[in-house]
Amino acid sequence: MNILITGGAGYVGSKLVPKLLDLGNKVTVFDLMIYGEDVLENHENLKKVKGDIRDIDLLEKILPNHEAVIHLACISNDPSYELNPKLGKSINFDAFEPLVKISRKRNINRFIYASSSSVYGIKKEKDVTEDMSLEPLTDYSKFKGECEKILNTYKSDDFITTTIRPSTVCGYAKRQRLDLVVNILTNHAFHNRSIIVFGGNQLRPNIHIDDMVNSYISILEANPRKINGEIFNVGYKNQSVNELADDVKKVIGEDVKILNSKSDDNRSYHVSSKKISEILSFKTKFTVRDAVSDLQNAFKKKLLINTFQDENYFNIKRMQSINLI
Repeated sequence: MNILITGGAGYVGSKLVPKLLDLGNKVTVFDLMIYGEDVLENHENLKKVKGDIRDIDLLEKILPNHEAVIHLACISNDPSYELNPKLGKSINFDAFEPLVKISRKRNINRFIYASSSSVYGIKKEKDVTEDMSLEPLTDYSKFKGECEKILNTYKSDDFITTTIRPSTVCGYAKRQRLDLVVNILTNHAFHNRSIIVFGGNQLRPNIHIDDMVNSYISILEANPRKINGEIFNVGYKNQSVNELADDVKKVIGEDVKILNSKSDDNRSYHVSSKKISEILSFKTKFTVRDAVSDLQNAFKKKLLINTFQDENYFNIKRMQSINLI
């Protein structure tokens, strides 16, 4: 399959692209490359295009001759979005429908959109399923949900549309992020031997990055009738932040101290991934502790250094540094 991945040089993309190439696919990565092109090793079936998804003319040029689009590109998560809401809206929302329109016009067969579990807001239900109402608490989440609705209006027998609502991703990748909850806790536990937990009772669904990658591959390979117009939660386990901290401590060492602090971040949701399991037989294989262990090994091997100051590990720091507009 010939696949175009927007944002393919990001955290998930840096793991997804090599896996797709190993499976014999041809991949085009369309990305601003603000974290560098070297996060993706050169390959005869890999084409790297440095560009902005708001550039309609460039999209018109590169989209033909692809069979599938995986749309990962966005200003990712609430803090990064809130740094520059105008920028966030222009990339996450304004650029979305033009990309979908061009994709359909250029005979793309499958379009997979990476939304977010945060679209649910705060839910009291034991298991939050895909058919429940969206109650986003932030503009980032609101526009993720709006894009889902837009995409669904374009589905057809020839244009297979699918939305994934990922849990928070964790674990090691070539383009590492250390500004996500499990990764943050692991970085502090390994290097400082202490963790500060803000709040603690909030439920946070997480997913190992390798499982996240496998979920995209599962959808790419699925029978179109099973996935067209569908939305899938993808997660491993719903744990409180306190439980996540305990998992980190068990892997990194019993000497790690856990300190609690108050938080005004009330986001809490218990996401069910039963649907993707039942329809596509997709099941996660890795745990949060696996993700912590992978990061610990990367720290020990010096694959990740200067892990509190290097802006490439932190979306906000990097966006501020290059003054992304």
